[in-house]
Amino acid sequence: MTSSERAVRLLTTLAAAGVRDIVLAPGSRSAPLAIALYAADVAGDVRLHVRIDERTAGFLALGLSTGSRRPVAVVTTSGTAVGNLLPAVMEAHHSGRKVVVVSADRPDDLRGSGANQTTAQAGIFGTFAPCTDLTPDTSDDALEAAVLAACRREGPSQLNLQLTPPLLPGGPDSEHAPWWPAPGSTDRPSPARNRDAPSPESGSETGARSARGSGPGVGPGGSAPGAEVLARGPRTVVVAGDDAGSPARILAERAGWPLLAEPTSGARVGANAIRTYRLLLATALAAGIERVVVLGHPTLSRPVTALISREDLEVLAAPGPGGIVTDPAHVARHLDAVPEVDRDVPPTDTDLEWLRAWQDADAALSARLDDWVDARPGLTPFHVAREVAAAVTPDATLVVGSSNPVRDLDLMTVPYPPHEHRFVVGNRGLAGIDGTVSTAIGVALGRRRTSRTIAVLGDLTFLHDSNGLVIGPDEPRPDLTLVVVNDDGGSIFTGLEQGSADYAPAFERVFGTPHGVDVEALCRASHTTYERVSTAEELRRVLALDPHGIRVVEARVSRADRRADGAAIAALVRD
Repeated sequence: MTSSERAVRLLTTLAAAGVRDIVLAPGSRSAPLAIALYAADVAGDVRLHVRIDERTAGFLALGLSTGSRRPVAVVTTSGTAVGNLLPAVMEAHHSGRKVVVVSADRPDDLRGSGANQTTAQAGIFGTFAPCTDLTPDTSDDALEAAVLAACRREGPSQLNLQLTPPLLPGGPDSEHAPWWPAPGSTDRPSPARNRDAPSPESGSETGARSARGSGPGVGPGGSAPGAEVLARGPRTVVVAGDDAGSPARILAERAGWPLLAEPTSGARVGANAIRTYRLLLATALAAGIERVVVLGHPTLSRPVTALISREDLEVLAAPGPGGIVTDPAHVARHLDAVPEVDRDVPPTDTDLEWLRAWQDADAALSARLDDWVDARPGLTPFHVAREVAAAVTPDATLVVGSSNPVRDLDLMTVPYPPHEHRFVVGNRGLAGIDGTVSTAIGVALGRRRTSRTIAVLGDLTFLHDSNGLVIGPDEPRPDLTLVVVNDDGGSIFTGLEQGSADYAPAFERVFGTPHGVDVEALCRASHTTYERVSTAEELRRVLALDPHGIRVVEARVSRADRRADGAAIAALVRD
């Protein structure tokens, strides 16, 4: 079998396994894959996305998988091209996203010979992604089994395909090496599985975990067969981290417990969700907690990390995305699935009093926080977060960047009503700032049934992946608004220890990292629509418009008062 025929065999198996989107970063060794992908896209069997930067390609695949809830493949050539996928593969590993790396490689006998662009790329991702090294001698059955296993696995996989010359097939009319199987061929994926087939997108409330369950053996309603039934009595809070999904809300509401839900949890909805939970953990309410149930992957704040690390509490933790239990202090009892409470026993008066205490404190503190924001002159990050949160209407999608934007959103987002199918996601597996533009583009392209898609990210996050805006004229483009909160540097560090006066001489250069980049000029270079806003009213107007294609909205804010703002918010709590 020629290299072209093996490439077609691999790609048709991917399509038959449910892969609808494939990202390609072209190169020489991957030529047979590239030619076949072009033909598959023309035939309508897959949707092809071509990128010139492998790191961008990897995060685009990650976003496509996040938005569509399908496995997505990313194809690279050999050498350093494969290594550039490591950040996206790491994020996919920690968030449980199905990203299938198809890395073209030189044949095994060239390894260690010094041959051009030949390195030890099989298994390069180590523990983050299992690898199957597909040699020219690998049978069709073994190749297909490897592809199917990669598509079914939660998390990333690598298929390392050794390709030998000749790499290119004959012309498109060649009988011996067609670019893609002809209609009616037994090797062609089923026409019913074309690229416009409905994808298994989430029907969850503000996230996506319910699309693939909430842990091993999840059944209807977010419960799992044999799930532990928790006794009532201890004053309990439910902590919902990234991708916890509706099971967190359902548990809190059935039990009558406060719900401490991060923005990307998929659970920040309903009356039990406490908006200012992060601030209230500095009050006497925290001292009254006796039990914590941890769902999803909480990473957002030190107060929550301190809470779930307390040895004096009963801490129960279920697996989050990627199957990892979040237990940083090794104090939790690990559960196999989301726990239950007895559905036939209503919440007790003690439960309801405990919940009302949190709700009353949250209402009072939220009012103070809103009044404080209203009194701030000009446009602040808190105004931006509030306007973005309000613009996420039912059936809308929001992609949240790491660092301050997600934390500001955490403070300013009023819990949404249930059952309105908002989709709020971010790269919270490792909470890095890299690849966010490409992730947002992928989410918007992958989630086709959405009223609108907005992304909010900081300026450093935007600049870190500005290559994501470099999209060829023939590539699919989503309707996406990117709100860039530009404070000319890394403001998150002002609230940390290094932001104190003791480190002032070094801070600006090694933490603040001002860049002075002209965002409008950068957008102009990539032919991206740009608009700048200077007030909350202007931002609200822009967000109400439906974009056509990708649009960048720059909100210039100051980071000079960031540390003082943190102190002022803390004072609201103390008062």
